Amino acid sequence: MSNIAQLHPMNIGRGFRAYFLRGGEMAEPIDPFLGIDHAWISTPTFQPHPHAGFSAVSYLFLDSETGIDNRDSLGNRNRIQPGGLHWTAAGRGVVHDEVPAEIGKTVHMLQIFVNLVVERQNAEPFALSIEPWDVPIVQLPGVKVRVPLGSFGEARSLLHPPTEVCLLDISLDEGANLSVPVPTGHSAFIMPIFGTLEINGESFDANEPKLPVFPAQATSREITLQAKHGNAKVVLFSGLPLRQPVHWQGSLALASAEALTASFAAYQRGEFGSL
Repeated sequence: MSNIAQLHPMNIGRGFRAYFLRGGEMAEPIDPFLGIDHAWISTPTFQPHPHAGFSAVSYLFLDSETGIDNRDSLGNRNRIQPGGLHWTAAGRGVVHDEVPAEIGKTVHMLQIFVNLVVERQNAEPFALSIEPWDVPIVQLPGVKVRVPLGSFGEARSLLHPPTEVCLLDISLDEGANLSVPVPTGHSAFIMPIFGTLEINGESFDANEPKLPVFPAQATSREITLQAKHGNAKVVLFSGLPLRQPVHWQGSLALASAEALTASFAAYQRGEFGSL
């Protein structure tokens, strides 16, 4: 039996809508993830903004009508294509901006916030990317698994991020089923993207604001998926919990109030750089 987490709607103007999930002070029960936005974006919505203390990750679904133009104060300028993933490990601080490559076309994506172990929160920022054609794919009867982060079976992502996490983009034809092992000690949760399916025997629908969470101490280390009423798509997240405090201020998140205050002051002094 899983725990249940709630998704919350967020709409900003006509060009951004999302369902978001956030962890608590210790990011439990989704630690080491701090939050996820399942978003549809068609216009520039957010001004260039700072990040520090965690990683900001963007993953675009293959059905996106366009890509995302990404830039940061490290000098990176790249386009995230549908099916690709970009990971910004903010560390001690970076200024970041993302906008749809073609205004008016819809980007269907996940914005993922992953905590950094406290020893890395003051490290130099850096970025990692994987192109759509480099994402490993596992094809099984009625099932397609894309592996942008982590591993599934013999397939392993080319990326080696600073926090140990796995992201599986799983598509199931009607009637298909799949069992996914969860590494010992990892927490896991599943976000339905479209369709209805059973997850460990419980029914979940992408149109309902809930998702199953499997804490690190859960006795079952295998998650079973079955699409019963049409095709379905889910994303499975898992990771090794960091179990450290999380102090937020806007788009900064650090392990202590003192570190957060110092980070915000560094940003105000211009130490995060500029675009």
